[in-house]
Amino acid sequence: MSPDAPTTPRARARAAFRADLLAAARARIAAEGAAQLSLRALARDLGVASSAVYRYVESRDALLTLLIVEAYDEVADACERALAHAAARSATPGQTWLAVGRALRSWAVEHRHSYELIYGTPVPGYAAPRDTIAHATRVWAALATPLVDAHARGELGPSPADGRSDGLVAPLAIELARSLPGAGGPATAQAGSSEQVAALVVRSCTLFEALLGAVAAELFGHLTNVAADPARAFDITLASVAAGVGLRVELEG
Repeated sequence: MSPDAPTTPRARARAAFRADLLAAARARIAAEGAAQLSLRALARDLGVASSAVYRYVESRDALLTLLIVEAYDEVADACERALAHAAARSATPGQTWLAVGRALRSWAVEHRHSYELIYGTPVPGYAAPRDTIAHATRVWAALATPLVDAHARGELGPSPADGRSDGLVAPLAIELARSLPGAGGPATAQAGSSEQVAALVVRSCTLFEALLGAVAAELFGHLTNVAADPARAFDITLASVAAGVGLRVELEG
């Protein structure tokens, strides 16, 4: 049994209802969109009084936050597994970036509506609380790790970000970047000046933005009648953008 598993009948009942509530919410979002999510409608779906739902979540926004945290953690788990598998086979930083990007794409294809919830159009009237940040940055950390490793190994080529990033990156992003583990330790801590660390952050943001764009283009039909092989087109996109930030990706075939 998992150490986090509920151990009492009451706790197990609460966990089961919470799982049913989240499943019903995901189904509603898939059918109608997140903006239309209603706790009263979910209560009807579950066959309970609306007061029962409010005992678990205080508002629609609180429920959205649970779903957003769940989505961030799911995609982060997928990306971190890809990192671990790449490390186990001594993959190059470029191969690792491709593996992590593929993991995010696979998760998004399987969980399209969860992808839309965290990376799509914002829900009108909803503002994510600060406690979602840690969950969101897990994804960014996984995507940035191959770049940090390449820097630590001295394998990172030049980039337009060099010499142009001072004052561009928020202090919180600099702090997060310095905490990322690289090959043999916190690689960005040895990057030198804050400007050099900022240049790494700008490169990682370039990779992140291109990855999300590539996934969205496929999910939302923008590659229809354009890419005969979406998976291969995705790999080439990731390799191309990586080359632009000095990270070499060798594609097979």
